[in-house]
Amino acid sequence: MNAFHTLLHTPASPPALGTWIMSASPLVAEAMGHAGFGWAVIDMEHTPLDQMELIHLLQAVAGTPMKPVVRVPWNDAVTIKRVLDAGATTLLVPFVQSAEEARDAVAATRYPPEGRRGMAGMSRASRFGTAPDYLRTANQGLCVIVQLETTEAIGQLEAIAAVPGVDALFIGPGDLSATMGHVAQLTHPAVLEITAQAVQRAKAVGKPIGTVGGTVEVVQRYRAMGFDFTAIASDLGLLMRSAQAAIGALGQPPAEGSTVSGGY
Repeated sequence: MNAFHTLLHTPASPPALGTWIMSASPLVAEAMGHAGFGWAVIDMEHTPLDQMELIHLLQAVAGTPMKPVVRVPWNDAVTIKRVLDAGATTLLVPFVQSAEEARDAVAATRYPPEGRRGMAGMSRASRFGTAPDYLRTANQGLCVIVQLETTEAIGQLEAIAAVPGVDALFIGPGDLSATMGHVAQLTHPAVLEITAQAVQRAKAVGKPIGTVGGTVEVVQRYRAMGFDFTAIASDLGLLMRSAQAAIGALGQPPAEGSTVSGGY
């Protein structure tokens, strides 16, 4: 059974809290894993992570309670295959716009006949060939989360959620706000309204749905909407805000251009 899938379906109040790993540092990722987060997205979309660096991060968090979710750079079968071979078992696939694209994402994670993932017996995922019957059982140990980041994607929410193998949905508030004409205004009333509607529609079809917020206050608003899992900020976001809060508390004016103005 997939550890993140189990986390999603274990009743908890408040729901499981995650964060984002943006620093590409195994040491920082390991520290975050011991901080108390239930899960974290290791981000390959907006960081310089390559395949070997991903493996180092997965190794770093393996000894912590934090469940890793790997966001691949794109809905690309070759990339997904390599990330799975590296040992990832839970994927977040960005910018899924339709049920067809969701089916493509799921198919890329499954060995035939359920999908089109290329077979490799000697990989980190198979414990270098020592995992019993890995090629026959791997499909059952995966979790696929698809990210809805535009109004068009949210319009297709029910169809995307109905695709077999899609385990959860994820609202990307940054790109959603931009596509609605409210760049960097993640809590614009119109953005929050469509987000709240998406949560209720996901609940109506029984599909877990998550999102990420930059601050405690924003995450609390998301939780009040009914999100099943939420993330707060990122390792770098938490670091920068904490550093600047300490600088401000000690009366030191921030260096020119150093104020954190947005993002996670």
